[in-house]
Amino acid sequence: MGTRLELTSDMDDSYAPVLAGTQGEVISVDDIGTLHMQWDNGRSLGIVIGEDHFKVILKPQEEQTMDSQGIGGISQ
Repeated sequence: MGTRLELTSDMDDSYAPVLAGTQGEVISVDDIGTLHMQWDNGRSLGIVIGEDHFKVILKPQEEQTMDSQGIGGISQ
């Protein structure tokens, strides 16, 4: 794991949403494809492909957009 992600839209959580722009690290992926996260703000809410919008942070100046609108959650 260890892939860094950044949310491109707010995550809908009724108790404490994770806001767009928040970055974190993927710590595991479960059998249904949820990306379990350790967010930089201390939260651990998982990303659900098809529900949440995010991008992969490849390098500080270079980013690849990944969004649930594409095939398998990936758009080009």
